[in-house]
Amino acid sequence: MIDWDDVRYFLAVARGGSLRAGAERLGVNHSTALRRIAQLEERLGAEMFEKLPSGYRLTPAGEEVLELANQMEASSHQLETRVLGRDQSVRGLLRVTLTPILATHLLMPDFADFARLHPDIEMEILSSGELANLTNREADVAIRVVYDRKTLPLNLYGLKGPELLGGVYMSCDRLAKWRAGVADPLRWIVISLHGIPEWASEGEVRTTGVPFRTTDAAAQIAAVRQGLGITTLPCFIGDADPLLARVPGTDLHMYGTLWLLTQGETRKTKRVRLFTEFVSRRLAAYTPLLAGLSISRD
Repeated sequence: MIDWDDVRYFLAVARGGSLRAGAERLGVNHSTALRRIAQLEERLGAEMFEKLPSGYRLTPAGEEVLELANQMEASSHQLETRVLGRDQSVRGLLRVTLTPILATHLLMPDFADFARLHPDIEMEILSSGELANLTNREADVAIRVVYDRKTLPLNLYGLKGPELLGGVYMSCDRLAKWRAGVADPLRWIVISLHGIPEWASEGEVRTTGVPFRTTDAAAQIAAVRQGLGITTLPCFIGDADPLLARVPGTDLHMYGTLWLLTQGETRKTKRVRLFTEFVSRRLAAYTPLLAGLSISRD
């Protein structure tokens, strides 16, 4: 198979009339151009140039190759133009990966607004506990909570967003009963894989030693709404839920910082730039909610 890079060197030398002129056109040294021309001649089994005191002159075989090489170059330019034009359009598929709670409890209204603004962009929201791999092109944009910036892969480009804090919550009904002196036992509601976080404190409300376990965040939130006990939640969920209240005497905890992440050339496409800029502005507006500052603390 012919290497297009070898053909580029051939064209530069043919147009420059000498090896030195061709190398200067491409910004490389003399030996690199010579090696590339030799590779092409070996691949084709024919000499491309006659080496004369006055410079390099095409052989008959070289003249035939020149015609085809010009066609290859034109096709290459056309391909680049079409691909670049497509990538800079606001058409095409946009895949976004994030956790289910970020999608369903915070950003889905914003995704809907973006989709209405850009109806020709096909959006695919990959909301799963297993985040898609940007390096393998499983998604175009990742929205992730990052506790330590040093853990971010070096090949990813990031837009830093607001900090995300969490607290300890219970249902408003159970809080009212506790304040009225009703001593029904309360449980810790935990997601099975995580358990009770070390930072979490029961505060002024006591719990039993028997936890209530769920397998996902949706069930966890439903359980605390039902008054089963107390649980830890991000502030943007707990503070925004009219059925929940912070447990008296408990503190907030830093979960991490939200980041918008893209990879390599993907971040340069217009639909990705439009999306990341749009969501970055929305996240900035959510800063008080994400930091637990949108309500007074009990």
